Amino acid sequence: MKKHLPLLLLFLSAVFTWFIPHSEQLTPEAWHLFVIFIFSVIAVILNILPIITASLFALAFSLLTNALTPKAAFAGFGEDFILLIVMAFLIARGVIKSGLGKRIAFLIIERFGKTSLGLAYSLIAADLLIAPAFPSNTARSGVLFPLVNSLAHDSDSKVADGTRKKLGAYLMMSSMAGLTLSSALWLSAMAANPVGVAIAKEFGVVISYGSWFLGAIMPISILFILIPLLLYKIYPPQIKATPDAPAIAREALNKMGRVGKNEWIMGFIFLSMVSLWALSGALGINKTAVAALGLALLMAADIFTIEDMKHEGLALETFVWFAILYSMSIQLGELGFMSYLGGAISHAIGGLSWQSTYLLLVLLYVLIHYFFVSQSAHMLALFGLFLEVGIHAGVPGELLALMLLFATNFNAIITPQGSSANVIYIGSGYITPLEVYRIGGAVTLLNTFVFLSIGTFWVLFLF
Repeated sequence: MKKHLPLLLLFLSAVFTWFIPHSEQLTPEAWHLFVIFIFSVIAVILNILPIITASLFALAFSLLTNALTPKAAFAGFGEDFILLIVMAFLIARGVIKSGLGKRIAFLIIERFGKTSLGLAYSLIAADLLIAPAFPSNTARSGVLFPLVNSLAHDSDSKVADGTRKKLGAYLMMSSMAGLTLSSALWLSAMAANPVGVAIAKEFGVVISYGSWFLGAIMPISILFILIPLLLYKIYPPQIKATPDAPAIAREALNKMGRVGKNEWIMGFIFLSMVSLWALSGALGINKTAVAALGLALLMAADIFTIEDMKHEGLALETFVWFAILYSMSIQLGELGFMSYLGGAISHAIGGLSWQSTYLLLVLLYVLIHYFFVSQSAHMLALFGLFLEVGIHAGVPGELLALMLLFATNFNAIITPQGSSANVIYIGSGYITPLEVYRIGGAVTLLNTFVFLSIGTFWVLFLF
């Protein structure tokens, strides 16, 4: 009984909140869905339920109470980008099984492997360099994750034997945090960025590719230095100094010998996928279709088999919980809850100085991401509203527009579901959802502080 007491108390709290009188501007469905969603998140944060269990409860209660229709509740299961996440897991397995992942991991260790901190910096630097060619941070994580997974696996840091914190957990969290920087540095690095620029133009704020990059480069450069150090302090790897690692890696590469047939096939398929993902916008190619073709080719070549698929339970688990939370998040917007919340915030901060309005709008924009599974949905729901409120209060339009769009990216690690890219890393088992709430929250706090302090003065200086 004592074990289940926290769950009982949480349930009673949710029931009490359910019947609290709400604004007439909200439909009962919107309020009830919010209650179910927020208490599901609380259950994960307080470690009362695993995220998959909390999500299944949320789905069941949403349907049984008619807060959601079946069509709306299951909509997330038909989203192609969620299937892309699942396929990224399976392809990552092929990278490891073929031996290509091990070879690349040893090459990175040979060059940067004297410290775990050096590995973290090299992974984030690689992400920053390839980001301009990838208008999807989910697709980019599909490129990076197999490399990180291989580095962890071939450094004898594995989930199965309880050694995830030896090195793998730190590298996974570092790479996931790095995506918040790469997506904010380049206008073309995340699908929502150019959409936000188009919305800003409707308010008379013109943001070019160059002005975006110039505005982001200073805070991103500082955070590139600070984030691996912060994680090294609050989420440290058990292995810190590895002076013998480069020599061991060289010896291992010598034993591996020349690149084998499966490595060549895996490398060709993987590079072809990366190229098609990078060109998908220009060619009008669906990213998930590219991943499906790549996976099919790996299976045809016996690099990834049906037997391998049977052992990838984490991919299915991740698919289920993320699809559920995504559906609920989207419906909170469709039912008007997010617009109501944004309007209430706008009314509450009326009459403040533009400086105070600016700070409050950006901080609230970051915090509200707790309710969103999609960065794009967040931006579409609130960016225009917040920008309009700020401009009317006298906030410089370019400053506020840039900072809100940067925030759409740098707040992505605030929750496990804050970005579809996060899900790939969490699904590996190296990091837990609870750790993301705690450590990801700290990274988001650092990102927000640097952007609102140094970033603000930098943008004002430039423009």
